[in-house]
Amino acid sequence: MNSNEDAANRTLSLKRTFDAPINLVWEAWTQPEHIAQWWGPEGMKTKVVKHDFKVGGEWEYAMTMPDGNLFIADGVYKVIVELEKIFSSANFKPMTEGVEIQAYFKTNGDKTDFTFSVVHPTAAYCKQQEEMGFMNGWASVFNRLEKFVST
Repeated sequence: MNSNEDAANRTLSLKRTFDAPINLVWEAWTQPEHIAQWWGPEGMKTKVVKHDFKVGGEWEYAMTMPDGNLFIADGVYKVIVELEKIFSSANFKPMTEGVEIQAYFKTNGDKTDFTFSVVHPTAAYCKQQEEMGFMNGWASVFNRLEKFVST
């Protein structure tokens, strides 16, 4: 990451409150059999190729787009604090590479407040990703997660 640029200028974030307890949302985010059910925008099918859920562990998801093309997401877990946060390096090939994803979980009664941030290497790259549809793409992913944890 470019330490000369303020992290706020390199970060895009989404916030949600899921109508599900934190344990359920955490499990949906951390268990491969659940991740395969919701990860990726609407219309994509996800196969969990690797999922070594520990600091230093690698993850890789292969997503098949409706047109048959393959989209690969991978990274290495950097921080895991149970029921609180997960940070990971991340690549979403072929569109986004060299970012850090940060997922924060917080109990809100019987619901879960969730914040998802993507930290980009530069402010220019961050702006480019936002213009490419970052908010709509990730909103679609989290709509699927919301449906998954509420069923």
